[in-house]
Amino acid sequence: MDYKTLHELDIKYLWHPCTEINSFEQMDFPIVEKAKGVYLYEVGGRPLLDGIASWWCVNLGHGHPRLIEAIREQAGQLQHAILGGMSHPNAIKLAEQLARLAPGDLSHSFFASDGASAVEAALKIAVQYWANLGENNRVNFVGLEEGYHGDTLGAMGVGYVEAFHRDYKYVVRPAYHALSPHCLQCPNGKEPETCDTECFDSMDEILHEYHSDIAAVIVEPLCQAAAGIRIYPEEYLRRLRKLCDEHSLIMIADEIAVGFGRTGSMFACERAGIVPDIMTVGKGITGGYMPLSAAVVSDTIYNSFRNTGDGRDLSRAGSRDKTFYHSHTFGGNPIITGLALAAIETYEKEKVLDKCQPRIKQLEQGMLRLGKTLGGSSKVRALGMMAVIEIDDANGGAGRASRIVRKAYELGLFLRPRGRAVYLWPPLVITEAELDLMLSILEEAIEQTE
Repeated sequence: MDYKTLHELDIKYLWHPCTEINSFEQMDFPIVEKAKGVYLYEVGGRPLLDGIASWWCVNLGHGHPRLIEAIREQAGQLQHAILGGMSHPNAIKLAEQLARLAPGDLSHSFFASDGASAVEAALKIAVQYWANLGENNRVNFVGLEEGYHGDTLGAMGVGYVEAFHRDYKYVVRPAYHALSPHCLQCPNGKEPETCDTECFDSMDEILHEYHSDIAAVIVEPLCQAAAGIRIYPEEYLRRLRKLCDEHSLIMIADEIAVGFGRTGSMFACERAGIVPDIMTVGKGITGGYMPLSAAVVSDTIYNSFRNTGDGRDLSRAGSRDKTFYHSHTFGGNPIITGLALAAIETYEKEKVLDKCQPRIKQLEQGMLRLGKTLGGSSKVRALGMMAVIEIDDANGGAGRASRIVRKAYELGLFLRPRGRAVYLWPPLVITEAELDLMLSILEEAIEQTE
């Protein structure tokens, strides 16, 4: 079909996520029919640089032959097998690989389908862990203001974002929310050179007052992505880990977006030198080609779900079934876990994290240059292969951000704004020339929207 026909059918039948309907219907929005490397190709053949790694997941670029072959090979052998009461080799091998890669004693993987599903599993694991120990009062959670952990009801409770979730406010169970460590708009008016993570005081106060009824603390380590790429110091995580230990609290690190190399380390927690009790992973685990996520837990948490004795005699007075009654039909699917194994092999054999280190410096330097182009009070921040410009109101704020993104598309670069933030989140395998082109297009878009 040609672009016009597809455009008409799209508007007639398709509902796009996180997309305002009226303005979208008036746009000549991209319709992509193929991709390769860091490029998307629209119907008609126009190349379009993928500046957000297709919603933060295509770390290894599009069309990688090893990943495609893994899908084809497994599809011809075993298409699906449940993990309830049985197993299959790819799920076993992937769980082993995640235990090897994850920090500390995170050693047991519960597979789900997407980020929110892994978060839901992690929250339920935390609550049932305490119930298994006889502490049924620990049913509350602590998150960060503007933290985002998905759009299911449980995930919204711990990651409530007003712009996304306001209409569901009264049907979710609210968590305690500590002050967001938003370095570009520091709530304490500090600059990086004078920062002593004073923003942590809010978390300290909440945990000190309410620790006895808290099941877990959940944070996106080092970067609150959906809040507008809010990058914050490693010291915040170290202080949080210490405080959770002091109050005997479970710490959940939601690495769905920032795991698998995005921060320059395999996992963001490694940069801070801390080990969470539960870590959720997804997005880049399959190179972004198919949906898979996992909640990876410590031995201590996993073993608390064992029934006494052989697990069959639950008729005795006072006994309770500790089985984790939670499942996802396609969690741990053979094709997808085979793909994830191929992705992990690619990260390591192609030394992706090592090779992207020069690109990390290039991205940081490029964004600093773009910040100067904007001038005023606009600020930039970078961490690994993530970088953001927050456009101050004097420079047009959120309206200018949207215009910049639209102009970048016209020039051949696909981005999505988040409020006043314009960010780059390219595939980790991007070349020097390709990243330079992205930065140049973004600079031109800034200049043309003054």
